Amino acid sequence: MDFYDVIYARRSVRAFHPDLIPEDVVARILEAARRAPSACNLQPWRFLVLKSSPSRALACDCYPRGVWLREAPLIVVALGNPQMAWKRASGSSVHAIDVSIAMEHLVLAATAEGLGSCWICAFDQNLLHQKFGLAPEWEVVAMTPIGYPKDEPRPCQRKNLDELTTLL
Repeated sequence: MDFYDVIYARRSVRAFHPDLIPEDVVARILEAARRAPSACNLQPWRFLVLKSSPSRALACDCYPRGVWLREAPLIVVALGNPQMAWKRASGSSVHAIDVSIAMEHLVLAATAEGLGSCWICAFDQNLLHQKFGLAPEWEVVAMTPIGYPKDEPRPCQRKNLDELTTLL
């Protein structure tokens, strides 16, 4: 798929076929995330790749609207480490930005493979952290289900470019 075709095709998918995703496809998607840029190339991320039903159920328990999430054959949870990440002059960590860039590489790669995904941030981070027994230095940034879409995603509305940009 052409890069711009991937960008135009990417949608938030909330209904999935139960079909398993081939291992080589999962590997390519994760490799795309690994290759994402990060400040000073520190790569302050980890990804939990939830394939088993019990591990996916744990993640679903942390998302109150998670009924549809249970359909996905794969869930990826993106973690960031503030101590590992580059810091601004103010001292604030950019780990969430770095992880978000990697996550977007992942969802675009999924789209290129004919898969659907959906950024999720409205979940109980503390509960997810607890359920997976994560070390305190790891912050849960986002998660996404990945799977073959059940339906053709609806077109989405976007603001006009002139509403979003200022040319100086």
